Amino acid sequence: MLKTGIIGLPNVGKSTLFSALTKAKALAANYPFTTIEPNVGMVNVYDPRLTFLANLYHPEKIIPASVQFIDIAGLVKGASQGEGLGNQFLSYIREVHAIAQVVRCFDDENIIHVDGNVDPIRDIETIELELFLADLETVERRLGRLDKKVKANVKEAVFEAAVLSKIKTVLDQEKSPRSLSFNELELKTIKNFNLLSLKPMIYIANVAEADLLNLEENASLVKLKKYAEQKGIEVIGISAQVEKELVSLDKEEQLALLSSYGMDQSGLNQVIQRSYELLGLETFFTTGEDEVRAWTFTKGMKASECAGIIHSDFERGFIRAETVSYTDLFKYKTPQLAKEAGKIRLEGKEYLVQDGDIILFRFNV
Repeated sequence: MLKTGIIGLPNVGKSTLFSALTKAKALAANYPFTTIEPNVGMVNVYDPRLTFLANLYHPEKIIPASVQFIDIAGLVKGASQGEGLGNQFLSYIREVHAIAQVVRCFDDENIIHVDGNVDPIRDIETIELELFLADLETVERRLGRLDKKVKANVKEAVFEAAVLSKIKTVLDQEKSPRSLSFNELELKTIKNFNLLSLKPMIYIANVAEADLLNLEENASLVKLKKYAEQKGIEVIGISAQVEKELVSLDKEEQLALLSSYGMDQSGLNQVIQRSYELLGLETFFTTGEDEVRAWTFTKGMKASECAGIIHSDFERGFIRAETVSYTDLFKYKTPQLAKEAGKIRLEGKEYLVQDGDIILFRFNV
């Protein structure tokens, strides 16, 4: 399951957005540290392919893929040293797969800003410096523990220390380790440290409702996009207030409201879609009278590995995967017609599963 951490300074709209995304009604108020414990919410991933399959198979249950959003308290300068309970808050996002940093790009004299005025670049640099410092502490602590083994010339310890020292050099300069290149073995070595500064990130620019009609007129957003482009990070411009309004409407009303702003999908769908792209995630489906279900997998996974996502027995006793692409099934309308057209294939365990594959796994244990 995809886990996305929502971070940002206090009063940038994080909890309002979280409440909209998850309908969890997270407390949103006009003072710092409203969120003390992290809010955790599950969101179903909208996928129109699932609707088609459900209408075709009429299952008892329809189970979409889901994303877990974790909203932590607003971070402030000094968070890595515990300011504002920052250390505790940072620990909550160690296990997420991606980070969505909410950046304030709206002016409102009724909503205080911890630094007195709106400046998205300063806000981002404040947050990311705290991530760097938190990671620096993690790296230095581990290097200290490796010291004796390194002096004893233990091969594995020497290699690990070399990788961590490379990261430490960059963090000491208050720069992102994303600028470094790592080989496969180095990536495997640092994976377990869950370094915050290496997690894939997107910026969510929270704009005023009126700005949705012409995002390019928002000077803060334009400034943010230029900054983000240099860093290779994508910016999604949304209004947390509009997202909050959307969840209270039925489907037709949602579409009408989105259309009035020239939008074809909600901010939620944009965030999930970009998170999937960041992490190389895709979807395969299983179908039947009992249930139609969407499963999330990492691009490049083999059929046997995807079988293991459903159950370890499926992977261990894998025989074959009866597969048809969603595109072909949609074209031919029924599994029987797709089969007659030669579009249902028998794939072995080495088959690389494709986004939209509909699979029946055959196994024996």
